[in-house]
Amino acid sequence: MNTPNKLTLLRIILVPVFVAFLLLSQIPNNFLYALIVFILASATDALDGHLARKNNMVTTFGKFLDPLADKVLVISGLICFVELKLISAVVVIIIIAREFLVTSLRLVAVDGGNVIAASSLGKLKTAFTMIAIIFILALGAVKQWGIGGIGTSLDIVGEILIWIAAILTLISGIEYLVVNRKCINVTK
Repeated sequence: MNTPNKLTLLRIILVPVFVAFLLLSQIPNNFLYALIVFILASATDALDGHLARKNNMVTTFGKFLDPLADKVLVISGLICFVELKLISAVVVIIIIAREFLVTSLRLVAVDGGNVIAASSLGKLKTAFTMIAIIFILALGAVKQWGIGGIGTSLDIVGEILIWIAAILTLISGIEYLVVNRKCINVTK
């Protein structure tokens, strides 16, 4: 168990902490704590990948668990946002459907001896999704502090950001499918 894999496990352990802070409104400043945990968990993603590549510590375990940890963190946050009526369920359905599509496509490709790397559009989608989640969490924290004038206009910005993330997600899913259609042989 190397350091990058430990960081990935830490990210998974932080998911229920993040969800608890986000959903337990009885905790004062719960959005602030959820934001801090989300940023910390997201930072472990950047750090584990950097350390694994820099120190040649890439493992099969890490290749499996790292993307899973990322998806669990992001999807957990988005589902909580739906529960809290902060975003539309349609956004989450688009994001989850794309993740199933790309993961399935990668599994089929590996079976055929191919590896499907992350595309630039896929990376942009991930960055936009993280920015949208952080913005919505930060806005929730600011609202809890009761700072006057914060409200509807920034709610609209959060909604626009999450819909841009959903649109990028949809387009990147289509891109993966089109670019890698040779991996799916419909005649067999």
